[in-house]
Amino acid sequence: MKTVAIIPAGGAGKRLGLEVAKQYLLLDSSPMLVHTLRVFQMTEMVSAVVLVVPKEDEASVQKQIVEKYGLTKVISIVAGGRERQDSVRNGLQAVPGTCDVVIVHDGVRPFVTPDMVRRVVAAAAEYGAASIGVPAKDTIKETTVENIVTTTLPRQNLWQTQTPQAFRYDVLCRAYAEAQRDHFYGTDDASLVERTGVKVRMVTGSHENIKITTPEDLLMAEALMENKRKEKMTVRSGLGYDSHRFSPGRKLILGGVEIPFDHGLQGHSDADVVLHAVCDALLGMAGAGDIGRHFPDTDEAYKNISSLILLERVWQMITANGFSVNNIDVTVMMEKPKLAPYAGAMASNIAGTLHIPEPAVNIKAKTNEGMGFVGRGEGVAVLAIATGMERMKNG
Repeated sequence: MKTVAIIPAGGAGKRLGLEVAKQYLLLDSSPMLVHTLRVFQMTEMVSAVVLVVPKEDEASVQKQIVEKYGLTKVISIVAGGRERQDSVRNGLQAVPGTCDVVIVHDGVRPFVTPDMVRRVVAAAAEYGAASIGVPAKDTIKETTVENIVTTTLPRQNLWQTQTPQAFRYDVLCRAYAEAQRDHFYGTDDASLVERTGVKVRMVTGSHENIKITTPEDLLMAEALMENKRKEKMTVRSGLGYDSHRFSPGRKLILGGVEIPFDHGLQGHSDADVVLHAVCDALLGMAGAGDIGRHFPDTDEAYKNISSLILLERVWQMITANGFSVNNIDVTVMMEKPKLAPYAGAMASNIAGTLHIPEPAVNIKAKTNEGMGFVGRGEGVAVLAIATGMERMKNG
């Protein structure tokens, strides 16, 4: 199922009384928008992200947000419109080809979680439309324009609607087409879908999933971030090992770098023995099995696949489960060719995919002094160690 997220982030932050637009304000040293986008980056079912920002910000967001923070799922940055609904429409028009489900999520809701995304997408796939929200805690009263109460609404049937909201692609496209035809502006995307007759399923979210609009919201966001910093962190490490024999007629790819040589390595994928060892080290660190369990060589989907894609998927998998990567150390055992000229590019590829600084990746190469299958030039063996942190809630 192809799922695309549209992230409108076109606000100016006027209600916060700040010169900097609220989506770029720093939370825990990163822009608020980055925290939001990272969730969709690490959620495996999300195929791509369309980001909607003020027109004058398109170039700077590409460089200072998308490229700087390695947000590779952002495939398009488009200019926003006069109203939020106009911005989402622009984003919908930028969705590449067709897809199964479209997610719409406010760029200034940085406390969304992968679990919320997965559950609202599953509901949309089943019912056609779904929205994250929370049941109302307070009694709600309807009043006249003079603030005189006319009705006390039954609280048990009331929800506070949040995002993400998710819709089957055809459902949302039809809703936007009808709204544009009728010059109708709704308070959220679900309201556009409701008027077409499609029922919207509510999915329980969290009261922490706040939209940062007022100074009070910003104070709450800073408090939530401080709480996250106080979460217990446990150091974890994992060891990875892999070996492949040389095979004629294949490219030699190590660490995502094609290295000139008369032989490549035998394997179902691109046989990148370095990245396979790193994947196993990361999976070991997270207690998540091994590369063969997740990407079996009996599955044609992985035939000749780039191992950089597999490494990206492993990173998404472990980060979604509360693990972060600190550093990677790799020892490559091979007689030839010489690896030193390519070690820097290999480290850069690994660091970029894992979203860690390049100095946190160390690549070493050793010969086997003529001993064993490595020494006889029959193949390559790699050892890798991954060190990181596991986040655990207090109590």
